[in-house]
Amino acid sequence: MSIEVPKEVTPSRSLVMNLRQQLMQVIPFSEMKAEHVDFFIKSAKEHYFGPDEIILEPANGEVKQLFFIRQGSVISRRGMANEAGGAHEIEAGELFPVSAAVAGRAVTATYAALGDCFCLRISVETMKELANLSSPFADYLSLRILKFLEQSRQVLQRTYASQIFSEQSLETPLGQLPRKKPLFVSPDTPIKDALTQMHERRVGSILVSNQQDGLLGILTRYDILGRVTIPQMSLETPIKDVMTTGVKALTITHTAQDAALMMSKFGIRHVPVVDGKEIVNIISERDLFATQRLSLKNISTSIRSAPDLSDMIVCAKDIRKFAKNLIGQGVQARQLTTLISYLNDVVCERLVELNAKKHGLDLKEFAWIALGSEGRSEQTIATDQDNALVFSGQASDAIRDKYLKFALDVNQALDACGYPLCKGNVMASNPKICLSEAEWLERFSHWIEHGSPEDLLNASIYFDFRLVAGNPDLLVEMKNTVMQKAKAIPRFIKLLADNSLNMKVPISWHGGIDTIKLEDKECIDLKLHGTAILVDAARIYSLAHGIGDTNTRDRLIAVGLALNIPEREYLAWVSAFEFLQMLRLSVQIDSHAIGGNFNALELSSLNNIDRRILKESLRATRDLQQRIELDYGR
Repeated sequence: MSIEVPKEVTPSRSLVMNLRQQLMQVIPFSEMKAEHVDFFIKSAKEHYFGPDEIILEPANGEVKQLFFIRQGSVISRRGMANEAGGAHEIEAGELFPVSAAVAGRAVTATYAALGDCFCLRISVETMKELANLSSPFADYLSLRILKFLEQSRQVLQRTYASQIFSEQSLETPLGQLPRKKPLFVSPDTPIKDALTQMHERRVGSILVSNQQDGLLGILTRYDILGRVTIPQMSLETPIKDVMTTGVKALTITHTAQDAALMMSKFGIRHVPVVDGKEIVNIISERDLFATQRLSLKNISTSIRSAPDLSDMIVCAKDIRKFAKNLIGQGVQARQLTTLISYLNDVVCERLVELNAKKHGLDLKEFAWIALGSEGRSEQTIATDQDNALVFSGQASDAIRDKYLKFALDVNQALDACGYPLCKGNVMASNPKICLSEAEWLERFSHWIEHGSPEDLLNASIYFDFRLVAGNPDLLVEMKNTVMQKAKAIPRFIKLLADNSLNMKVPISWHGGIDTIKLEDKECIDLKLHGTAILVDAARIYSLAHGIGDTNTRDRLIAVGLALNIPEREYLAWVSAFEFLQMLRLSVQIDSHAIGGNFNALELSSLNNIDRRILKESLRATRDLQQRIELDYGR
């Protein structure tokens, strides 16, 4: 005896109540007002689809309906070859087909039920009406992957929030921080008057300006001892004689992270904030890290002043603690990897300085360069060394031997500080990559012109280089050679693309996530099958179009603009990369490796939000790889 299941029904009152509770657990409904969620439910029809029943296909023409999966799942297939990576599984709690419904076009894939499937559907007209009523719903329709990413970041932030001490996120625009009216005096104001005003206002700095030239300088309480008290400067002396000139300022759109990096880089404690031409605030280090025990400037200052390796080891350990604090603040992967890379640079730079002095080397005569993820300013927690050395002048055995001994000491010191020696020997102590400027130029040209498998591997490692310490002038011609020659030799770009296409995005034939088994756990390698594919794609297109950026996020945006791709498409690549990076960081920050792999993530450990955005991220990664295949794979 068979039971007939009605194909379409209007939700009953009791079902409406249950549906409201179900919908408000998932985005975008979780961010919408209750009356707008009810509007969706009351406007919807519930529809049943049997196993393998087609719901939508390109032949149906312009999409007229938007579906919400209440129970079961749906598979979308592009083309006839599922093996080509054209399938995607859409799970309960998701809307489809969003892009086609918004664009008013036919779908490009065939959607079918996987088993019994119950969906709510609304008309496109109702969808548009709801978008006018509800901003969260409208935002979701236009920026779906970004909305998932934001909610995932919030979940991760709550996970680590109890472990941090800071009240202020480094992502906060400076314009949103509490404003203190800056204290100004003219350049001819006597020091005594300026100090009196600082004392009365109980502030640690005073700005010097006039109407003609604007901001001229700053005097802080830290300047007074060395410039006024010890020299016994007369308090009637004009402040212009003791102020600091060349003041660094930021705009209201810069973030607290930008201010923290500026303070650390220039050794300053106060940064003026401007809105147009008007100075509207002055940010101090205390404002940024009011209750945080570990601050960017404190760590970097400790590293820069460390007298020996033993002190450096202690300082380097604080970087991991600092990274965990930043996750708790809600700092995103892009900013977090930038900050980690910056602090790693400070560690490396200090070790280079200490050992250069020990070996009697002049920093103007060589350049210590970072490669790979560090060269892209994308370094995560669990990372080994990737570095090389460039020296000026003619190469000789004696000169090279001198630099190799120095480089070995630096590599071993980095290892002691928690940056393991590279198993592939991609380190400055390797004679093959401790070269003169002329040798590097010859090496780069050879790799591009010949393009053997080994050359392609070298290009993927060494072309993402960046100065850490030493003379930046030694890298100018190296950068120009890479950009100009790679763009001029299409064969080299195609070989890079062919090599990159050997890496497969872990999406199964039915659109699920393919896993690897490590320690009897179903895992995904977030680097090998995720970020590395996006990094390669960004590098390939950048070399092909003469884009000088090395950071993957900057490259993806520049590539999108160069190819005239819709903004939402290349922002999806960026979001996918940053989400995969954040997952890597969350795995690594607790020093947990599955089967010795610090990039392995157990799929079952993800919450529902993260699992959905992981699939979205892998889909965006696959879309970018398919674009490379279309452009270069033939």
